[in-house]
Amino acid sequence: MVATAVQFQYVTLSHGKTRYIEAGAGHPVILLHSSGLQSGADDWLLNVPALAQRYRVLAPDMLGWGLGDHLDQEYSFAYLTDFIREFQDALGLRSSHIVGASMGGWLAGLLSYESPDRVDRVVVTGHNGVDPVPNEHMSNFRPPTDEAIREWVLKTAKGSGVDAEAVAGARIRKAHEPGVVDAFAKIMRHMGDMSTRRRYDMVRRFPHITSPTLYIWGSKDRSFPKAELAHKLTPNSQLLVLDCGHFVAMEVPEEFNRATIAFLEGG
Repeated sequence: MVATAVQFQYVTLSHGKTRYIEAGAGHPVILLHSSGLQSGADDWLLNVPALAQRYRVLAPDMLGWGLGDHLDQEYSFAYLTDFIREFQDALGLRSSHIVGASMGGWLAGLLSYESPDRVDRVVVTGHNGVDPVPNEHMSNFRPPTDEAIREWVLKTAKGSGVDAEAVAGARIRKAHEPGVVDAFAKIMRHMGDMSTRRRYDMVRRFPHITSPTLYIWGSKDRSFPKAELAHKLTPNSQLLVLDCGHFVAMEVPEEFNRATIAFLEGG
């Protein structure tokens, strides 16, 4: 495999600057990360090099996450779905493949439902947007410790060729900036509210999704019992079950990368 340089970039959007990872060339693939404060574009560092052999890979810090500017108000699904469209607009992308993990998978589904013309193919790993249940980590949010942030980043970046310690240090410093944790807590409160979660339930939306969709679910994921329902309700979808937990792309990156590339190639 030819080495592909990973670049950390910034783009200015309506809320301010957003950091994103870019690598490769070709048809664009946007990677959407999970919901923890420690999460961000760096979650995909074990996947970017393989995907970048065939595609232009773009992994943004979602609005409210990572090293960019933050928006200090309560919001969640609607704002974040529109953030993806604005990110596409800012980079001049009419459409792209979308790959989402956990929260990012839920957002990928919402984008596919709301803006089918902006989505080519979709890959989703397990998420709780199928007949959603309460999420205590959101409704009772407690910020992770510095060590927890560091351990998460090191896990996501192991073997990626990126200076993981430097990335972890930057993420920890960001978490200590005034107002960052308080602003993030508002997102968690909004996203964790059951009236919000029911409003953005994917069950009624699945039958209207037209983009080819691959669900990759870990058999040990607590949400795994909902995998068959998502597959059954989504036209033109496939379901792949792997021997892992919730964070498929990080837990079994080689299997995830192979399956994702094969599907995006039209398999």
